[in-house]
Amino acid sequence: MRIHILTLFPNMLSGPFSESIIKRAVDRGLVEIVIYNIRDYTSDRHHVVDDYPFGGGQGMVLKPEPISAAVESIKNEYEVSVILLTPQGRLFNQMVAEELAGYSEMILICGHYEGVDERVREHLVTDEISIGDYVLSGGELAAMVVVDAVVRQLPGALGAEEAVREDSHSSGLLEYPQYTRPRVFQGWEVPQVLLSGNHAEIARWRREQSIIRTLRRRPDLLERADLSREERMVLERMKRGEE
Repeated sequence: MRIHILTLFPNMLSGPFSESIIKRAVDRGLVEIVIYNIRDYTSDRHHVVDDYPFGGGQGMVLKPEPISAAVESIKNEYEVSVILLTPQGRLFNQMVAEELAGYSEMILICGHYEGVDERVREHLVTDEISIGDYVLSGGELAAMVVVDAVVRQLPGALGAEEAVREDSHSSGLLEYPQYTRPRVFQGWEVPQVLLSGNHAEIARWRREQSIIRTLRRRPDLLERADLSREERMVLERMKRGEE
């Protein structure tokens, strides 16, 4: 996979992509992340990338010319999806991360100021994504979130494919509780089932805990979770306070 990121602040992105899982994925050749400074695609000597909005209003708007020039320079080499990171986009979630992980090539455009000229959205962009119902200073933080969530879906990125399947939201449920040594910490003990060595019982306990945790913290997720008929019945009893 190759991910192209268009930004006004490339230094914001260099650190996060040179650490941890993303760095390992890059080193293994699973993903290539290329960062472009939008100012490099301006045609004036002052490298102006923004201007006042027509019709008046507060703030500045990113001009279409440098973004278009950057996108076209990449598209001349690759068949690529162009994604604008914007509060107006579709909400990013685990399903979208899995969808994007199937792409071989994508461009992420980091918006800034009051946004981008509408002609960028209308004529260059193929998708728009928001990471949540709040406003950030720019799309760079959103790009970090999207890249991290997508890269960890790539086969070999984590080194253990089971880890991806057990992540919160991957199965439609929140992940079960996790424990490590010591067995007793300040009087708080690890659940005995995890020490039993009975893998079937451990798997059953973890599944039940995922359902319970999701019910308590994110009940909205349960409507689309992949539950068996028996689990649905248990869930209904939990909701009625019978268990």
